[in-house]
Amino acid sequence: MKLHFYKYQGAGNDFILVDNREKNVDHHDPALISRLCDRRFGIGADGIIFLQANQSYDFEMIYYNADGQPSSMCGNGGRCIVAFAKYLGIIDSETTFLAVDGPHYAKISGSGDWVSLQMIDVDRISMDDGAYVLNTGSPHYIKLVEGLKEKDVYNDGYKIRNNDTYRDKGINVNFVEPVEGGFFVRTFERGVEDETFACGTGVTAVALAMAKHHHQTGLISTPIKVLGGDLNIRFNANGERFTDIFLEGPAVRVFEGDADFG
Repeated sequence: MKLHFYKYQGAGNDFILVDNREKNVDHHDPALISRLCDRRFGIGADGIIFLQANQSYDFEMIYYNADGQPSSMCGNGGRCIVAFAKYLGIIDSETTFLAVDGPHYAKISGSGDWVSLQMIDVDRISMDDGAYVLNTGSPHYIKLVEGLKEKDVYNDGYKIRNNDTYRDKGINVNFVEPVEGGFFVRTFERGVEDETFACGTGVTAVALAMAKHHHQTGLISTPIKVLGGDLNIRFNANGERFTDIFLEGPAVRVFEGDADFG
């Protein structure tokens, strides 16, 4: 059988997108998912997203990590599926869709390649030996470092993700360094089990953690540089509570094609 797919990327975080409104694809197959995401033997991606119909929302986002397992929320994937929905004619300039962590509102540019995605509110940031730990739809560990450009993110991130505290459920590990005009972030993602060019829930977590670190309150806009480009996070900080959080950045259709599956 043939799978018709689209390839999207958001700041270098790349995804396979499938229009599954007719439920033609049974995606409950970890071996199939991991094979499609494999960069040598498949299409290649950080994850795969199925757009499905939902009676209460414009559409539903079903996301799997590259290892074939169902995942928690993916911010850049959420932005990409909004661009995909616009391309398919399902939405125009704004939408509310359902993801694994609940409904999300988003706005998209007229050109269809810039998405502002509302994330879940956050009311708890904890500490782990000087690092910040929080959940922005996915769990994140935030550590301030120096010399991030030269850092061995794979090995250092792997050690934290697989230590005694996080081994069973996993955690995404973000290293952050202040730069002119914002922050530079590199991320080791669970499920991908490698460094990715960007992580949407990760940069969101970094922005909130840095606001807490610098005792900032009020309306805040935080530019963040990742290996794949530039993202921005807007939010309202009120002590320990963060609301009206928006992850903003590019969401670009790269190509489409057909792949054998089954």
